[in-house]
Amino acid sequence: MTGLNSPAASTPAATTPAVTTHTAAPRLRRRDGPPRPRATLAVTSAATAVALMTYTAPMVTLPGTAAALHTPLSAQAWLLNGTPLGLAALLLIAGSLADDHGRRRVFLAGTLALGLTTVLGALATSTWQFTLARIAQGAASAALLASSLGLLVHAFPTPRGRLRATGVWGAFVSGGIAVGPLVTGALPNWRAAYAVLGAATLVTAALGTRALSESRAPRGGRPDVLGALAFGLALVTLVAALTLGRDGWLRAPVGLLLAAAVALLGVFALLERRTGTPMIDLSLLRRPRFLASSAGGLFTGLAVIGLFSYLPALVQQTLGLSPMTTAWLLLLWSGTSFAVALQARHLAGRVPPRGQLVLGFVLHAAGVLTMLGAIGSGSWLRLLPGLLVGGAGSGLLNAALPLLSVESVPPDRAAMGSGAQQTLRYIGSCAGVALTIALVTSTGSPARGADVAMVVSAGLAVVGAVSVGVSRERGVSRERG
Repeated sequence: MTGLNSPAASTPAATTPAVTTHTAAPRLRRRDGPPRPRATLAVTSAATAVALMTYTAPMVTLPGTAAALHTPLSAQAWLLNGTPLGLAALLLIAGSLADDHGRRRVFLAGTLALGLTTVLGALATSTWQFTLARIAQGAASAALLASSLGLLVHAFPTPRGRLRATGVWGAFVSGGIAVGPLVTGALPNWRAAYAVLGAATLVTAALGTRALSESRAPRGGRPDVLGALAFGLALVTLVAALTLGRDGWLRAPVGLLLAAAVALLGVFALLERRTGTPMIDLSLLRRPRFLASSAGGLFTGLAVIGLFSYLPALVQQTLGLSPMTTAWLLLLWSGTSFAVALQARHLAGRVPPRGQLVLGFVLHAAGVLTMLGAIGSGSWLRLLPGLLVGGAGSGLLNAALPLLSVESVPPDRAAMGSGAQQTLRYIGSCAGVALTIALVTSTGSPARGADVAMVVSAGLAVVGAVSVGVSRERGVSRERG
């Protein structure tokens, strides 16, 4: 399912200008006073876990949800892609808004909105209603996730503190992915699952009103609305092209949609260069750590999330497993990911974040390749080794990405750095899910299609490892020069 190593980036003084303190009204002291590190870590981690539980809910409920909403196979990618589409479209602007107008404010607004839109998803009666609710959940999750790391950087200003905090936060990303399918599989139906998750999110929002203190680093100017619109439209056209591609990649509508996506991304880049408060500072592309963080996020979405978002539904359909049994099987992957992410900070002294990314991609590729033939074998036991090895790789990715994303930008742009990495992660997820479904369903045999999708996932992971490694080498050469 996620920089500059200068003195300014590693001392408490670098973050203190971002704090705005108001003492005129006593009722604001808890909100605008000094940060409470443990409370901040607890609330942001809990909210992140619930957001990922909501994100992963369709993994084991997809067959039941599609049947209840009468969703055809060709449209099921939208049931999975609604939330990552909303995430990818809003993460960049959410990160900028959090830095400029208050990380606590954006976090609480996102958490409250996620609770409400998740409850609305439980009430959906058609595919388009459910998809719109999922897109809204993604937009709300974008505000929550982008501001979380900004709050943590403010609460943990030292390198050692950031290492621990981002490690725990990354572990809760894996934890949410692990627990989400279990919760949804244990409840009577998918509607009850969304109602429970919505209530849990609202409780977390209430806790955040007391635990979090405000911080910001305002640049002035207006939000980049035109940039957000161009970026969001580019993502919608890209996902639509990949979804339609399963019926033929050379058809005119697919080519036109892909061309439109490229054109809209060009418009977005032009707008970002001209606005005074861009969603993403394009000068960051000259920083090797930022490039490594971006590549890591993109290929995590393409290779890892894309495959494992659809694999549970595929296992149910081909091996005849129940949603709960499928959830326990998936726990081998996500639970291993959680355990590895929680312990990955102990590797930091020997293996830097970029090295952990490379190792994570390699382990994912190895795990996926061991699962070749498992779907056609008729036995879920064939999946076990690959789930464990792949889970270890996913844990390293989830631990390294958040740390690298906040280290790759100046401290006062922490939420922007987090938003950029996670945006690419969920762009990759949207594309990966659509590509996986297209590969599985285009060969005439789910077992053969699954093997093709697994080979492609492993290949993308290798490309991700090489991309991160190349950015590292460039970084070394520039530092020497």
